[in-house]
Amino acid sequence: MISSKVAMQAYQSAISQFQNTHGQTSQKISGQESAYPSFADTMKSSVGKVNDMQETKTQMVNEFAAGKNENVHELMIEMQKASTAMNLTSAVRGKVVTAYKELMSVPF
Repeated sequence: MISSKVAMQAYQSAISQFQNTHGQTSQKISGQESAYPSFADTMKSSVGKVNDMQETKTQMVNEFAAGKNENVHELMIEMQKASTAMNLTSAVRGKVVTAYKELMSVPF
């Protein structure tokens, strides 16, 4: 399987380049903590940011409806940012669920 060897070499090259750029290692070795956040921490952080964007959008809509803010441009930009972030989050969730299902169907 030449393709898997090439893929593994590309992966290892990307990891070493990333480590050289950041001067840190991302592997756990004999109980040492990783220098990078885990996948779960990254996902929690990303979902938290999307939630913050949704809350900001809701607050701006409420302020606009109450007449406190009359800037339609900022409102529309914030609404679009929140919508795009939510769509991207949904797409990532779908890909993660698909990957999980594929992994669960792999026979060991």
